[in-house]
Amino acid sequence: MQQKTIKTRVKGTIQVDGLEFKDLFGDGQLKPYEDWRLSPEERAKDLVSRMTDEEKAGMFIINSQPMGISAKDGQPTSRCGVINEYEGPGPRHSTIYPTTYQLTTRHQRHIIVRENAEPHEFAQWVNAMQEICEGTRLGIPCIVASNSKNESADVRYNAAEETNKFTTYPGTLGLAASRNMDIIRDFARTGRQEFFASGLRKGYMYMADCATDPRWFRTFGTFGENPDQISEIIPELVRLYQGEELDDSSISLTIKHFPGGGARENGFDPHYAEGKFNVYATPGSLEKYHLPAFKAAAKAHPTSIMPYYAIPSSAKSSFPQPPVEGQFEEEIAFAYNKQFITDLLRGVCGFDGYVNSDTGVLSAMAWGAEDMTKPQRAAKALNAGTDMISGESDPAPFLEAIKEKLVDQEVVDRALVRLFKELFALGLFENPYVDEETADAAVNTPESQARAYQAHLQSVVVLKNQNDLLPLTPEKTAGKKVYVELLCKDDYTPEQLTAMALSGSAADPAKTIAAFAENVRKDHPEWEFVEDYTQADLAILLLNPTSGSYFEATPSYLELNIFEETGIRLERIKAIRAAVPQVVMHVNLNLPFLLTNVEPLADALSVGFCTFGQAAMDVLSGRATPVGKLPITLPGSDAAIAVDENGICASPNDVPGYDKAKYMKDGLSYAYKDAAGNEYLYGFGLTW
Repeated sequence: MQQKTIKTRVKGTIQVDGLEFKDLFGDGQLKPYEDWRLSPEERAKDLVSRMTDEEKAGMFIINSQPMGISAKDGQPTSRCGVINEYEGPGPRHSTIYPTTYQLTTRHQRHIIVRENAEPHEFAQWVNAMQEICEGTRLGIPCIVASNSKNESADVRYNAAEETNKFTTYPGTLGLAASRNMDIIRDFARTGRQEFFASGLRKGYMYMADCATDPRWFRTFGTFGENPDQISEIIPELVRLYQGEELDDSSISLTIKHFPGGGARENGFDPHYAEGKFNVYATPGSLEKYHLPAFKAAAKAHPTSIMPYYAIPSSAKSSFPQPPVEGQFEEEIAFAYNKQFITDLLRGVCGFDGYVNSDTGVLSAMAWGAEDMTKPQRAAKALNAGTDMISGESDPAPFLEAIKEKLVDQEVVDRALVRLFKELFALGLFENPYVDEETADAAVNTPESQARAYQAHLQSVVVLKNQNDLLPLTPEKTAGKKVYVELLCKDDYTPEQLTAMALSGSAADPAKTIAAFAENVRKDHPEWEFVEDYTQADLAILLLNPTSGSYFEATPSYLELNIFEETGIRLERIKAIRAAVPQVVMHVNLNLPFLLTNVEPLADALSVGFCTFGQAAMDVLSGRATPVGKLPITLPGSDAAIAVDENGICASPNDVPGYDKAKYMKDGLSYAYKDAAGNEYLYGFGLTW
């Protein structure tokens, strides 16, 4: 039998049959949970049998814990500044507790990291926490989860301008637009390598949601609106991150948000009360559009799946909705909903991992469970089949639920075994440490940047090319004066700019706008540029509209028109159009924006999805051939998404854009159609 790699910093080792094991229990005798020759399930069951109620309760929570590099002046740290020991108010009315206290006293072992740090900083931080964990009674290691770090979340010109420390591909919508599974496989292999090098062994990703409501703010994080395409992508990501079987080289994934977050009620999101319902206005939509990707994911065996905050609403839905028999049994958030977690996810879909709730479901967003105490909610979630709650730093509700017997010990231990199987399979009990010295060299290399740039190029979708204006070859632009401009929201408050800087976004829109024009001039010396658009023969405009908020409802329905309210100075575009003979536009779409205001003003039009500006310019100039296809259908008018006095949308919220017209009344169409008769449906895209 081949010896497993053993690395210790605190505990000793044990020699048995010529093999080495970690003495995590500290008594010199090999315990089953220390024996890497046994299966993860056997080891997990033995470990659970040795745990106190307090240790068990700590395993049921996962929350963000700030790194030492995030400590402000005067805030306490330990381990040479690597570990943050601050206690006090956190974001969104939360409380942050010292890291060592969470690991040693509250027995927390699941950590979420939010920082945009250097790889070696992640590695140092993870190693320091693992050393603390190794020194505890049972020596249980921790695991650090992160949202994906390999997609762009804004419009940058190129990798040199990107503030993300990891190799940056376009947004997931852009990956879907490429229609290239080889690119998506490369994206996964790169992400796996970079997470592993940084000590991040769990990805809080990816979204298997089918984007069906155009006003849903989180559309940008999906792979679009086609369940067949999503069902092809998600299992491949699971297999490439985790491997065919989970082992000590894997990155485990949490696929989200079961049973699909796209079925919103006119775009309102369950981060706030206005959006707490999942609505299925169309009979059969749950099975036809929203479940296929999760069924496909379950077959690839992701270690965990995350249910959404929302409540399934019988009153707002139409039936039948197979595989559900009759109406929904209980109108309570999915994390508490036995019908959806145990019967549908585990039973019908065949999922065999653990269920990790979305952040805050035990407190701020306990939709349908508002009248329960926190211990009652904890018990309700466990009894429903949810194994871990995100967004909680205090395990007390779980401890009380256990001690007051609100949940059977069998249910508690079954959930713990599910959680521990992941940690054992990943090899964290044998070697939780990562090489700090080599982390930076393995991440965001010139080679990975070059591969990612191909994904950016293939994410560009050309929608309009009147009179074959594109590509803008030297022959077509000879003798023409060119004007370029980036239009985006530029009236941020000081508070918003500070928040943007902390999140890694550009903190000065004016500099971003100026840098775009400067970069285009540098990259295209074959063009004659002018500073004044009134002197131009050709204008190239990059539009980056924004709308909505992650955590707050808008005063009315989310605005999808492109104009001043969404950060674009429409009057300036009209003035440029009036003065310049030819206008080319490229629009960044993190939502399916209405193009009604801008498409008629353009002679040529392309779109991207958090795509590098340089890639867009390379396609427009003919340096690259456009291959991208729309991953989402673009709505054609305000009428197509109008909501009546009863809250009913003209186009069904639970049906993808390419199928919406089937269910609309009075012959109303859904997709945008330009003057050439092209419909901007899912899958549309021009080439030369």
